[in-house]
Amino acid sequence: MTTESLSIPCVPISIHGESDGQSQDSMKSTIFISSVQKELQAERRAVADFVRGDPLLRRYFDVFLFEDLPATGQRADDVYLGEVNQCGVYVGLFGNEYGPESDGLSPTEREFDRATEKSKYRLIFVKGADDKARHPKMLKLIHKASGQLIRRRFTGIPDLTTQLYASLVQHLEHEGLLRTVPFDKAVSRGASLADISEEKLRWFLGTARKERQFALAENTPVDKALAHLNLLANGKPTHAAILLFGKNPQRFVISAEMKCAHFHGTEVSKPIPSYQIYKSNVFDQVDQAVDFVLAKLARAVGTREKGPQAPVQYELPKQVVAEAIVNAVAHRDYTSNAGVQVMLFTDRLEVWNPGELPPTLTMESLREPHPSIPHNPLIAEPLFLTHYIEKAGSGTLDMISRCRTANLPEPVFEQRAGQFVITIWKSWLTTSVLEGLGLNERQKQAIAHVKKTGRISNKEYRDLTGATDRTALRDLDELLEKGIIRKVGKTGRGAHYVIRRKPAKNPTNPT
Repeated sequence: MTTESLSIPCVPISIHGESDGQSQDSMKSTIFISSVQKELQAERRAVADFVRGDPLLRRYFDVFLFEDLPATGQRADDVYLGEVNQCGVYVGLFGNEYGPESDGLSPTEREFDRATEKSKYRLIFVKGADDKARHPKMLKLIHKASGQLIRRRFTGIPDLTTQLYASLVQHLEHEGLLRTVPFDKAVSRGASLADISEEKLRWFLGTARKERQFALAENTPVDKALAHLNLLANGKPTHAAILLFGKNPQRFVISAEMKCAHFHGTEVSKPIPSYQIYKSNVFDQVDQAVDFVLAKLARAVGTREKGPQAPVQYELPKQVVAEAIVNAVAHRDYTSNAGVQVMLFTDRLEVWNPGELPPTLTMESLREPHPSIPHNPLIAEPLFLTHYIEKAGSGTLDMISRCRTANLPEPVFEQRAGQFVITIWKSWLTTSVLEGLGLNERQKQAIAHVKKTGRISNKEYRDLTGATDRTALRDLDELLEKGIIRKVGKTGRGAHYVIRRKPAKNPTNPT
């Protein structure tokens, strides 16, 4: 995946560790640059010059380049592996070439393996947007690295150094050597209390009091309310204050917008039938984006048997749509030039959120009970107080549960192009689609069963439809060929069939 250039926030920096009598040089950590030297010579030199020339990085890091060493009587592999043993940070630059081999391994792979063995802090940068020209062994090495840690792609030296800077600063912060004021806590440059919407703040106080028994009254003065919420710094509004209650938040944080698009197919294509950009405070952005999606979804209206209002059921649960969108607002990286993107297709909803998961969370852990670690805690707190979110880390679990209840595929959580993406799949097998597939009555009956229960086995198919062994096998094989179902498990009692999460690209009988 390619990544966008990272924007380095201009925030106050506090540097620690220089008052204990140690010289700055004795505190430095060595960065070991690993790559095929000839292919990536320019990139290796650029990284070394960048670190040595940057006013911040050069205070904490030295750089080791093998080509800078004078001639010695030592074996080359002894030298470079010894340097890996001593380094603090391993930077792997992976290109197309694998490099000269000894016993089947190149120096680059040996260095990566040694850094892994010694538990070094590893950063991997892969050159190029695709892998078509890569040596098979280099491609295998990239896949090995990807299975252990997050890697980045870069297209040129400026892209490489920008991403390297962000990664090294993150490392310094993690080690406690560098502290930055979080974005949401930093003063919004040029903003004053006059930029706060008193009307929106009053709405918040009234809603928070109703929903969470918040202590402050609705008529609390603006400055006191913001101070109580930790949204003032030296009497000035922070970024969080502006994003939550600003009259014009995008005047101060230009990327704080929500882009919503509706496509009539399953791919991004122009012209876009419906496209809106919402530039308001985060509460209104969430409401506007949710309304945008719901207005485009199919819905069924029930009867008034249980109350004065007829219930409305959307093809995607409203709570799941809202959770995906508010999650993006609460957790996004506001220093990124990208905004939140909400894209509705015929078969799915995608919500793109600039940023990445915290290091302590994985995609798998989102499907289990996990702690709530908001990227912007000062924004998340008012969203909690107004009942837009919960604090228990239950949002993703609630989305999964509600999709299951609605007989929909589970949401997909993934990292794409430096953004966190939530995909919510529709039930693409609508009545009109089924009519065009030429199914017999047994197959239609089986599809209805799978939609309700989530699965069907060969035996269940026979019991349900009264088909013989041969007929059941033929019917199921036909559903497989049409791209409607897929088989889980090869043979035995555990083998069964489920509906494909999305249509096959080349079904036998496309619709």
